[in-house]
Amino acid sequence: MLAPQADISDAERERGLQRLVIEALFSNTTAALTTGVVLTAFAIHLGANNSTIGLLAALPFLTQLAQLPAIALIERLRQRKRIAVLSSVFGRLMLGVMALAPFAGSLALPGLVTATLVLCALGAVGGCAWNSWMRDLAPEDRMGRIFARRTFYATITSLLAGLGAALALEWTPERSQARDLAFAGLYAAGCAAGLYSAWIVARMPEPRMPDVDRRATHLLAQLRRPLGDLNFRRLILFLGTWQFAINFATPFFTVYLVRQLGYDMTVVMGLSIASQIANAVALRNWGTLADRYANKSVLLVAAPLYIVCIAGMAGGSQIADPAMRLAWLGALHLFMGAAVAGVTLATANIALKLSPRGEAASYLAASAVVTALAAGSAPIAGGLLADFFAVRRLELVGRWTDPEGVFTYLSLALSNWDFYFLLSAVLGLYALHRLGHVEEAGEIGRQEMLRQVVKETRGSIHNFSTVTGLKALTEFPSNLVREMQVRQRYRQIHRKRDEGRSRSG
Repeated sequence: MLAPQADISDAERERGLQRLVIEALFSNTTAALTTGVVLTAFAIHLGANNSTIGLLAALPFLTQLAQLPAIALIERLRQRKRIAVLSSVFGRLMLGVMALAPFAGSLALPGLVTATLVLCALGAVGGCAWNSWMRDLAPEDRMGRIFARRTFYATITSLLAGLGAALALEWTPERSQARDLAFAGLYAAGCAAGLYSAWIVARMPEPRMPDVDRRATHLLAQLRRPLGDLNFRRLILFLGTWQFAINFATPFFTVYLVRQLGYDMTVVMGLSIASQIANAVALRNWGTLADRYANKSVLLVAAPLYIVCIAGMAGGSQIADPAMRLAWLGALHLFMGAAVAGVTLATANIALKLSPRGEAASYLAASAVVTALAAGSAPIAGGLLADFFAVRRLELVGRWTDPEGVFTYLSLALSNWDFYFLLSAVLGLYALHRLGHVEEAGEIGRQEMLRQVVKETRGSIHNFSTVTGLKALTEFPSNLVREMQVRQRYRQIHRKRDEGRSRSG
């Protein structure tokens, strides 16, 4: 059942791709119940400080270094499905251990960190085998749509599971025994869903890996190939700088909302759910655009939007009115969810696309190792700097004084986590500069991609909407619409004129 196949029929491949989508429902249920906001809330519940929270956020990235021995293991055994399934089973059993943490007393936090370490390390080994396997299983011309569909349904499932987690935390008082039971139940359910996900993966077909020169399977030789590829090396540099930029601040969103702005976990989970809804709505369009044009073109639009949203989080502490502040944060999370959908899909797909078939394991592992070091060091640095920024404050005040009195027209006060968000945005701009050096077939410019995004978004909302007022949400200012239409007609006229000249010539 776990052995690779020399020949896979079209019917078997299609069934496997269908199971690929179904599997995501369970694996993402596991993630929604046990990672992200829930894991941070769990750590806060157990009394974790900022450094511990930063370490927990860094472990999923730092453990990607386990992909180094995983490459050699894959090349030696050449059974990617077996490695992926077994690592998934043993890794997700750690979620059962984490479910016992609320009742472990002084061992709770050390147990949580240790179990997370084992879970993430085995997940990295399995992920290395999984990525190489999917590279050979999924047709290249459908890769974007397949993984967008998988991610779309996974996001819907994550949304529902996240809502369940939010209700479980809402109905239990903080620091109570009932809250202990709520976290234990979430992690036990996540463990069960993860094990069922592994069972589905075991039923998907694995193409046999192509034969290679055994002399070239030495670990250093395998890593040397992707690093010797100039374009892939540029991609790795972009991914590393990007991961450091966004993970310097984003793991602390929950801490910022709870400790600096004073929101309870219900509001935090609600914002997370809003972000997931936007993510699900945007995914299909990003997948279509990635297949039609290029993943780099998607990144040129989605990544800057994400950076703007991160910087905009600092605005939450500047708004005094509670309703306006919550509306601001809600809007940011909606845009952030849509941007994350494009960034996540495009960064995963561009690494797959630029990896040669049969060598994807070494290429993707080299990329994962570099980005893991960058992404893993960022939240650790953030956690260590938390106390430094906590006691510092920057104020910018503009006042106009005249005989009638003093008028304050500008008041900006940055403190604590606000600095993280602005620094993260500056680092993100540098990462975008590195992206400009990556080459991908079919890429188009940012302005043309923006027009396509607008077109796809308007079409999607038009199809799903039954309310005239909802359609109005897609309307842009009339001058912008007219400008786009004029440009399109201008290009059509010139295209027809060129075609006519070529025929007459």
